[in-house]
Amino acid sequence: MPAILIHGVPDTHHVWDGVRQHLTRPDVEAWDLPGFGAPRPAGFGSAKEEYVDWLIRRLERIGEPVDLVGHDWGCILTLRVAYLRPDLVRTWAGGNGPINSEYVWHPLAKIWQDQVEGDRFMSELRAEPFAEGLAAGFDVPIGLAREMAGRVDEPMKDAILRLYRSAVTLGAEWEPGLSAVSAPCLVFWGALDPACQIEFGRKLGASLHAPAVIEMDCNHWPVLQRPAEVAEILQGHWSTQ
Repeated sequence: MPAILIHGVPDTHHVWDGVRQHLTRPDVEAWDLPGFGAPRPAGFGSAKEEYVDWLIRRLERIGEPVDLVGHDWGCILTLRVAYLRPDLVRTWAGGNGPINSEYVWHPLAKIWQDQVEGDRFMSELRAEPFAEGLAAGFDVPIGLAREMAGRVDEPMKDAILRLYRSAVTLGAEWEPGLSAVSAPCLVFWGALDPACQIEFGRKLGASLHAPAVIEMDCNHWPVLQRPAEVAEILQGHWSTQ
């Protein structure tokens, strides 16, 4: 069965490039979500439920359960898939994507969720200042931050706004399903994340009955800051199941 890696916001499949270089198995795929480096199907509105449905349909085509991995929004969406369709998921791993009714969306998310402020933010967004903000606020290596910011095109801007506006009450909606996830789970979390605090990684692990939460000495993007460590964590998880 393959391993499928799902990115978050504002990322594409390239966020996994460093991790994939350290993985030894040949059957690893990193997918672009619609609007994030990939076209959106006709009528696709970029709501959170639509992304879950899209993932389910694509996973169904594989024909066997997969090792599913997600970071940030990829963590959130893949866990919903694991709850709704346990037959599609052999194992799950992910982090830095909180699903908890007590979680308060970070300041930038609140801007995106506001119709006026979010539209203004995206219309004024420029790649270099955005990259500098990612490097300063989230310890993303500046070269990778520039690559990430350079991929934020108009379709991605629109997809981000629609996704976040569909998710104002996500924690209350999706937290109750976590305890029913049956796949073996592993939570890894950048413990220095100011936007998705480590306490919500611990709470996620508890909700999933995960044997442990691996607290990493890095910020929101362990996949960029500690790719070799993330690869080692994943391979260990897969090999024990």
